[in-house]
Amino acid sequence: MKDRIKEIIDYLKKKKVDYADIRHQKSQVEDISVKNGNVEALSRNEDQGIGIRVIANGAWGFAASSILSLEEMRRVADNAIEIAQASAITKKEDARLTPTDIHQDKYQSRYRIDPFEVPIDKKLELLLKANAILKNNPKIKVAESSMNFFRTEKIFASTEGAYIEQLKLESGAGISATAVEGTEAQKRSFPNSPRGDYAARGYEFVEGLKLVENAEKTREEAVELVSAPPLPDTVATIIIGGNQLALQVHESCGHPTELDRVLGTEISFAGGSFMSIDKLNQLKYGSDKVTIVADATIPEGLGGFGYDDEGVKAQRVYLIKDGLFVGYQTSRETAAVLKQRSNGTMRADGWNRIPLIRMTNINLEPGEWELEDLIKDTKDGFYLETNKSWSIDDKRLNFQFGVEAAWEIKDGKLGRMYKNGVYTGITPQFWNSCDAICNQKHWHIWGVPNCGKGEPMQTARVAHGTAPSRFRNVKVGVSK
Repeated sequence: MKDRIKEIIDYLKKKKVDYADIRHQKSQVEDISVKNGNVEALSRNEDQGIGIRVIANGAWGFAASSILSLEEMRRVADNAIEIAQASAITKKEDARLTPTDIHQDKYQSRYRIDPFEVPIDKKLELLLKANAILKNNPKIKVAESSMNFFRTEKIFASTEGAYIEQLKLESGAGISATAVEGTEAQKRSFPNSPRGDYAARGYEFVEGLKLVENAEKTREEAVELVSAPPLPDTVATIIIGGNQLALQVHESCGHPTELDRVLGTEISFAGGSFMSIDKLNQLKYGSDKVTIVADATIPEGLGGFGYDDEGVKAQRVYLIKDGLFVGYQTSRETAAVLKQRSNGTMRADGWNRIPLIRMTNINLEPGEWELEDLIKDTKDGFYLETNKSWSIDDKRLNFQFGVEAAWEIKDGKLGRMYKNGVYTGITPQFWNSCDAICNQKHWHIWGVPNCGKGEPMQTARVAHGTAPSRFRNVKVGVSK
């Protein structure tokens, strides 16, 4: 494959294109699901192919194929050039790429146990054992446990001289229990929803989640939720747990700082952004406690890698610094608008898709508080965790999130549980109300394996480092 790729790069150079790159990607995906003691899904899929991007006559062309013969690769290259030439007829301006360092390198994510080498029987034994504990209460009508594993091998080469090989393994698992009483149904998940937590690690990550050990607590909280009162409709101080805050960061900072959305070149799936270029280095996005970074250099995060799909090396960049909006996630093309270099966020979910700006590890930097001390410091309020629902407008400004569980905080102590917890806000007002963030001990990188963007839709695996944080004067509950 290496020889064939180099030969096609030489072929493209002889065609005198402005630029070209080739991505070869080989993927394995394993999905195992158990529901109410029965194996619901057990699959392993593999595919591979190549995608070729070119700029010819100042316009982009892209073509792909799963046939990897040299003859077919030449045909794909010619097809990409033809598409670029046709696109040039309607272009408004030439496509421009900002300069980048050229690398020849290899990268591999860290893992101890290759999940694809672990026997299926061992994986099923763990899932079935957790499932049996979840189901051990007559009120539990649905008990679910699952695992997912991903193996991705990529080769990237360009007419600029880049040649990069990467191998990444990702693993995840989770459990959930749904309790029913009369017409009331409530779900509790562990360690997160949906389908648990994920990391760029091996099977050791799944073992470390301790699904069996946490199944009883998950079950009993689901049962308790059925008879719990609904979260009151009020304005309150809230502490948001890390797993819920991860989605908050994802929706209200990760997506609106994707520069292609800001420029209007990708607007599907609530795709606009209120964080327009005139607000860069001007908008007080949050309080001075709030610093958010895009960090692809954290190897265990789903958004970590060696190089993006344009051959740009992984970086750590500020999006929000001490509350001020200071940066976007960029590609080589969009960075030209800002007269900057790309910070390396272009990724495609397969060989037959073009790269898009995708979140890396978008992290809320930890603060100084112990969680116990933060609760003690809160006289009245609520603690909310684990996402149940979300809604956000197409500018990523007005939002509403529902959580699986909430607890009263009274005189610095956790009290009774509430169900149907909802909180709403406007993004800058919400983040400016943040007055405390827990420390590194409580900080965790939560994997999000299902971020959708683009048409045809691409599903990216991204991650968010967060710790429980406190927000003042937030609207909670559902108005009657």
